[in-house]
Amino acid sequence: MKNRLDLLEQLQEIDSQVDVMKTAQNNLQEDMNGIAGTLAEARYGLAVLQSRAAQLEKEKGELEAGHAAELENIKRSETNMKEIKTNKEYQAVGREIAAARKQVTELEEQVLQKITQLDDLNSEITASLTTLAELEQNSEQHRSEKQLEIDKVQQNVDADSLRRDAITKELPASLVKRYDNLRSQRRGQALAIARDGFCQGCNMNLPPQLYNSLFKADDIITCPHCQRVLILKYQQAQ
Repeated sequence: MKNRLDLLEQLQEIDSQVDVMKTAQNNLQEDMNGIAGTLAEARYGLAVLQSRAAQLEKEKGELEAGHAAELENIKRSETNMKEIKTNKEYQAVGREIAAARKQVTELEEQVLQKITQLDDLNSEITASLTTLAELEQNSEQHRSEKQLEIDKVQQNVDADSLRRDAITKELPASLVKRYDNLRSQRRGQALAIARDGFCQGCNMNLPPQLYNSLFKADDIITCPHCQRVLILKYQQAQ
């Protein structure tokens, strides 16, 4: 029976190490996800700037088209003035030309505003492109480093899994199942040290008769409080 307890203790040690390594893997994966998230955010920010620039270009084009149309109207009106016979018609066309020239001035100012906005926005886009290029380069390097770490941890996990398989083959299937159930129920700890009459898994006092039976090591004994398998450990001398 002592051999079985030793094997269970080895099994617990391996599983605890694997739990730690899998936690480390998850943390590394989260780091990789964070890198990808930062990169996606930067790309989205650039796309927003580019979309705004495209909209400004469209608006500028519409203003320039309106400006050209007003100039054409002025030119046509000026040509028509030469054929006008009455003073009333002459004054009416003159007012149309004046209004059109005012509209031309306003459109020119609006076009200049769009150009200024576009210049500023294009400067932002250029800076964002530079930042994104640097981020992509650094992200690729960091992702490669993280992946190497994940792969290295996985190699250790695989090696421990082989050790675990070898140990479980030496134990009864019913005992392995019992152990796995306890691990699931007790946050990964199926075994607990018994020392000085206490279960160190739940810190509860063990019945004296049960505790004394641990010294015989002729049976699998569990804590009556937390149901973990008890492993007797003596207090080391100071």
